[in-house]
Amino acid sequence: IFAFQIGAILVSLFSSFTNWDALTPPMFTGVENYANLASDKLFLQTLRNTLLFVLGAIPLTVVIALALAVLLQARGLRGRAFFRTAYFTPFVTSSVAIGLVWFQLLAPHGILNDGLSKIGIQGPAWLSDTTWAMPAVIIVAVWQGIGYPMVILLAGLQTIDETLYEAARLDRASSWRQFWSITLPLLTPQLFFVLITQFIASFQIFTIIFVMTKGGPGNATNVIIYYLYQNAFTFGRLGYASAMAWFLFVVIGLVTFIQWRVQKRW
Repeated sequence: IFAFQIGAILVSLFSSFTNWDALTPPMFTGVENYANLASDKLFLQTLRNTLLFVLGAIPLTVVIALALAVLLQARGLRGRAFFRTAYFTPFVTSSVAIGLVWFQLLAPHGILNDGLSKIGIQGPAWLSDTTWAMPAVIIVAVWQGIGYPMVILLAGLQTIDETLYEAARLDRASSWRQFWSITLPLLTPQLFFVLITQFIASFQIFTIIFVMTKGGPGNATNVIIYYLYQNAFTFGRLGYASAMAWFLFVVIGLVTFIQWRVQKRW
């Protein structure tokens, strides 16, 4: 733990105050790396792209995962075990493999656009169009990551006392009213956990972008982690990359703290 986690954290903290390429001795520069973040236009763009991804991916993931969990908990559903496995499988599948498959599906003449053309719709250049590249990445990330929150929410649904629903049905409450008055309020602990974990995971999106877009086109999908990777392993600026990592750590920590404070009002 010390060698591969604590030690690495301490090294990255120190290197964030230096100019270091991992080959020559580090040169202490104080807070220069952190100051440069504010004037780095590409970093600011990656920050906006990351926020755009977070705002797009988290609501979709939570809403779809909740809908799937409710459907899988429904009475009389046949093949429940199969559907649970099918929805969860992408989460434990290699992100590289998923990225490669979706790269082919979203190609200009891939299966998706070919299918759209058969119904008279001309599909866009999903991964080479600055307008569609980020939505395409969000769709793939949501598709892959939806299994984990679905399982958490499904477990939460199974803890709700069935007698509450029986009492609601006796009071002639509709299924929609039962969802809003019973299911959703009693599922807030699991929803809170899902929101926290999805927020942290969304800010660290990397593999899908690395495989599918390489941050393009025109840096439209370049996010903080991918730009950090470029600075560390392409440009040889490990000190600057470490400063980005600690900036991201502070952002995630602050938002997580705010979420912990706000959840008490739920």
